Amino acid sequence: MPNDLYEYQAKQVEQIIVRPFAFDFPDDLDPQWIPDDIVRGHFFNGVSLTMPYLEPFLVKTMREAAEHLTEPRLIEDIRGFNGQEASHYKCHRRLNTLLKANGYPELEEVENKIDAAYKKLSKRSLRTRLAYSAGFECMTNGFTTWLINRRHALFHGASAHVTSFWLMHMVEETEHKTVAFDTYMAYSGAYLPRFLGVFHGSFHVIGYGMLGMFAALKKDEILTSPKCIAGLIRHMGSLIWHVGPFLLRALLPWHNPRGEADPEWMQEWVAGHATLADSSSLPLVDTNDPDMPVPFTAEVSLA
Repeated sequence: MPNDLYEYQAKQVEQIIVRPFAFDFPDDLDPQWIPDDIVRGHFFNGVSLTMPYLEPFLVKTMREAAEHLTEPRLIEDIRGFNGQEASHYKCHRRLNTLLKANGYPELEEVENKIDAAYKKLSKRSLRTRLAYSAGFECMTNGFTTWLINRRHALFHGASAHVTSFWLMHMVEETEHKTVAFDTYMAYSGAYLPRFLGVFHGSFHVIGYGMLGMFAALKKDEILTSPKCIAGLIRHMGSLIWHVGPFLLRALLPWHNPRGEADPEWMQEWVAGHATLADSSSLPLVDTNDPDMPVPFTAEVSLA
C-alpha cells in the first residue's frame, strides 16, 4: 500500500557506500575490552549480540518493502542500506563468537532468546516491521552522535580493534540514517505506527542488549556489587541523556532524520576513507590519543 503523498528528498550524503569491514579481531580478544570500565564494555558487547539478528531482519524488511515501491532513488538507497547492514552483522557475528570463546559461553543463551524474538517479530505486518525499523534507526542517530562525539570519554585506552569497528559502524549508520524512515513514509506514512515504532524498535534492541550485559556481569560475579550498580546507573543515565533527545524529536509528527546534523568526525572519516586504495586495510583509531582523530594519514578536506 504505497503512500501516494510521498515525495523523495535529497540525502545529506551523495551516495551510500558499501565498504568491506576488514577488521581482523585478534583470536585472544579480551571481552573486557575497555579495561577501566567493565560495565561499559559489557553494555556494548550486549548490544553487539543483537546485531546478527536485528540487521538481517532490517535487510529482509527493506527488501520486501522495495517490491512495493517505484521511486528509483529510494530503491537505490535501500540497496546501499542493505549492503551496509549485511557487512555490519557479519562483523558483529565474528566479534560475538570471540566473546563467547574467550570466557562468556553463557551469552549463547541470550542469543537464542534474541533469535526467537526476531523470528516472532518477522511474522508481524510489513507496516509494523517498517515502523520498528524506522524507530530503531532514529534511535541510532542519537547512539551515533553519542559514540562519535564522546569517543574519548567512552573508549580512551580501549581495544583499538573493537573501538574502530564500533565507530565505523556508527559512521555508516549516519550515512544511511534516512533510509528506513523514507521507506516507511513511502510505504505507509501513518503517524501513529511510526510513533509506536520509536519505542518498539529502540527499547526492544536496548533491552536485549542489557540482557546480554547482565549475563556477562553475572558471570563476572560483580552484578550486585556497589561499584557495578553505580556504573550501571552512570552509564544508563549517560545513554538516556545523550540519546533520549533524539527519541523525543523522532516522536514529533513532522520529524525527519535529515534534521539531525552529521558529526564532523563522521564526515572526516568518510572523506579519509575515500583516499584509501582499494586493497588497503582499514587503519585503526588510536584510542590513546586524547583527540582520537580519524585514522587516515592523508589530509582531507570537507569543502
